[in-house]
Amino acid sequence: MFISPGPPKMRFFTNPPVPSFFFLLLISCLALARAARFDITNNCPYTVWAAAVPGGGRQLGHGQTWPLDVAARTTAARIWARTNCRFDGAGRGSCETGDCGGLLLCQAYGRTPNTLAEFALNQYMNMDFIDMSLIDGFNVPMEFSSTSGGCNRVIKCTADIMGQCPAALKVPGGCNGPCPVFKTEEHCCNSGRCGPTDYSRFFKQRCPDAYSYPKDDATSVFTCPGGTNYKVVFCP
Repeated sequence: MFISPGPPKMRFFTNPPVPSFFFLLLISCLALARAARFDITNNCPYTVWAAAVPGGGRQLGHGQTWPLDVAARTTAARIWARTNCRFDGAGRGSCETGDCGGLLLCQAYGRTPNTLAEFALNQYMNMDFIDMSLIDGFNVPMEFSSTSGGCNRVIKCTADIMGQCPAALKVPGGCNGPCPVFKTEEHCCNSGRCGPTDYSRFFKQRCPDAYSYPKDDATSVFTCPGGTNYKVVFCP
């Protein structure tokens, strides 16, 4: 708890104090690290319930947009769509895909399958790291792209994943990832040592810029300068 030391004593200077180098450096860093705007739009012909951690959630009809400001240096963040949801007036209910503990305003990640936009802001060299992941499966086509900062990154997954989904991965409302289904080291890569599988190749062949298995970093992680704004579009 902060306790006030009492009224400050008056101090007089012949000349104003010169800010230290470290103070100026701090001010410069704070100026560089600002919140990023994520415009989340539903282009699907049906209602989706957008979800974000951090951020919560919102129901979006066709053509509606949710502007979301995310604090600088946020890490392990993700945005996704939930489908076939029912919520009561208190914001409690359930969704067929992407459900986050039965809450309209998500406080935790969603249940698989869900197409994910993932990001970490203002990281190494003040760069944002962004990706689209299908490791948790696929439920809604998605575009995740930059809209400012001189960055022209566009990540899309619009293939007919659900229509072509392998039988072992099919679930109501989506196509699950192999890790949530089989829960094996081969597919989940808990030790950090794994390679692509036939199931991960199914996703990678259809959406080459998206994560298909946990060690898919080389072809799936992209960067933009810190302070860039973004958009996430469901059914682009």
